[in-house]
Amino acid sequence: MIGKLTGTLDSAGEDSALIDVGGVGYVVFCSRRTLERLGGRGEPASLLVETHVREDHIHLFGFFDQAERDWFGLLSTVQGVGARMALAVLSVLSPADLIQAIAAQDKAALTRASGVGPKLAGRIVAELKDKAGAIALGPVAPTAEGVAASGLGAAAEDALSALCNLGYGRSEALGAVAQASRRLGTGATLESLVKEGLRELSA
Repeated sequence: MIGKLTGTLDSAGEDSALIDVGGVGYVVFCSRRTLERLGGRGEPASLLVETHVREDHIHLFGFFDQAERDWFGLLSTVQGVGARMALAVLSVLSPADLIQAIAAQDKAALTRASGVGPKLAGRIVAELKDKAGAIALGPVAPTAEGVAASGLGAAAEDALSALCNLGYGRSEALGAVAQASRRLGTGATLESLVKEGLRELSA
């Protein structure tokens, strides 16, 4: 079982990279975000790897960091989300974006991924909302998740609604309200939350 590859980048395509490790070339399927973070041809390349073995093939899936690898595994547990679909989601949403989208129940954000329709997006949100907190995803994750888990206070709920009505996506609005709530405390007013949220969104 291959868990990591370190070598040089031989070439990169639309959904995969060819990594030369001691003269052996490994085709590794990756998200677009991971492919964009690899260097140029001939430069050092290191990827965390998930190995999928079936009767007719062996596929390697590569990830630039552990957070993306963890999310790949988590997304793959959802019915209807295979390995390629998981990579499609990770191509358009970073791990931090995913935790916000799921915390905010933002199905529209997930439908940006190729092949993910509203029904599948709803299933991803429903099945992962209780599992996502187990993954360490950096400073934005616990903030957004914490606000969602607490049920949002009335002022924060209204602030979230106000920002959405101004045209912001639910995920980014939730993140902004979460940050504003953390800065201003539990007694923050609707007006102060909206102002702080807008400041966060324009930063």
